[in-house]
Amino acid sequence: MKKIVIISFISIAALLLSKTRLTAQDFQLSQYYAAPLYLNPAFTGSGKMHRFNLNYRLQWPGLRYTNAYRTMAFSYDYNLSELNSGFGLLATRDVAGSGDLGNTSAGFLYAFRAQINKKLVFAAGSHFSYNFTGLNANGLTLGDQLASDRPVSFDSELQQVNRIQYFDFATGILVYGKSLWGGVSLHHLTQPDVSLIGDSNPLQMRFSVHGGVRIPLYRGPKEFDHISSIAPSFIYKRQGNNDQLDVGIDWHYDPISAGFWYRGFPFAKNQENNFDRDAMIFHFGLEIPQLKAQIGYSYDFTISEFGGISGGAHEVSISMDIVGTFRKKRKEEFLPCPTFN
Repeated sequence: MKKIVIISFISIAALLLSKTRLTAQDFQLSQYYAAPLYLNPAFTGSGKMHRFNLNYRLQWPGLRYTNAYRTMAFSYDYNLSELNSGFGLLATRDVAGSGDLGNTSAGFLYAFRAQINKKLVFAAGSHFSYNFTGLNANGLTLGDQLASDRPVSFDSELQQVNRIQYFDFATGILVYGKSLWGGVSLHHLTQPDVSLIGDSNPLQMRFSVHGGVRIPLYRGPKEFDHISSIAPSFIYKRQGNNDQLDVGIDWHYDPISAGFWYRGFPFAKNQENNFDRDAMIFHFGLEIPQLKAQIGYSYDFTISEFGGISGGAHEVSISMDIVGTFRKKRKEEFLPCPTFN
C-alpha cells in the first residue's frame, strides 16, 4: 500500500509538471519564441552572432499544499556564418511539487544553414543532451509520519525511488525569410526510460510544428526610424496521445511590445466533455538598446476547471543578441521570429 502511495505521488507530479492535459514530463514555456533552442535545434546560430537567452517560469503558485512548479532555462549560441553553421549550449532545470521531482539537462546543439533562394533559408539542427532526474524524499509526508508525528519517514519502500541519468536526442528543421518562419522539431527520439522505481516508463517523443510571420503596419513611401508591426505565431505540440495548441499575436513598436495568446482547442472537448481550454496568456516586452537586451514578462491566466486555485503562471525572459567587431564585414542573415527585435 505504501509503495502505491509513492508511485501515485510520482505519477501525479509528472502529470502536473507539464500542463492539465499533457501527461508527459516535458515542461512548457509560454514565451516559446524567447527560448528558440528549446523550441527547435534548427534555431541554433540564427542570431546575429553571440546570443544569450535566460527563461524562468513559476507555475501554479496558488497551490497551498505543495510547492509551485519552477522552470529555468539558459542557452548560448553562436552564428559562425563563414561555415553556415551555428553552435550552442542549452541547460534546463525543472522542479515540481513538495518532493522536488525534477530534471536537470545540459546539452550541445549544432545547426547547418543553406540558402534556398534570395528570400528563404533552410536550416537543420540536432541537440544532444545528458539528463539527471530524481526526487527529494525529504520533501514528502508519508503515512508513517502522519501516524507518529515524526519529521522523517522510515518507510523502506521509499528507498526504491532512484535517481536516474540518461542521454537524449532531438532534431528539427526550419525555413525562414525576412518576414516569416516555420519549422518542425522532434524531441526524445531515443525514448529514454525515465522510471524512478525500476519499471519501464519510456519518455514519449514530442512532435512540434511552429511558425509565424511579421507584418509591418506601414508600407508607404516615407521612411521612419521605427515602424510598428504585428507578429502572429503558433505552436502545435503532440506527445503520445496528447496534444496542445498555442496561438496568438504580438504587437511591436520599438522599444516595446505586447501580445496575447490562447492555449487550448476552443472548439474541441476533452474526455470529461468539457471544452479543451487551458490558459489565456498576456505578454509585455521591453528592449534596452544600450545593453543589446530584450526583457519579457508574461502571465498565464488559467481558464480550465483547475484555474480557480492555481494562481496561473508567471514567466520572465531575458535575451541578448551581440555582434562582435570584425575587420571585414560579416554576412548577415536575419531571422524574423516573433521576438522583441
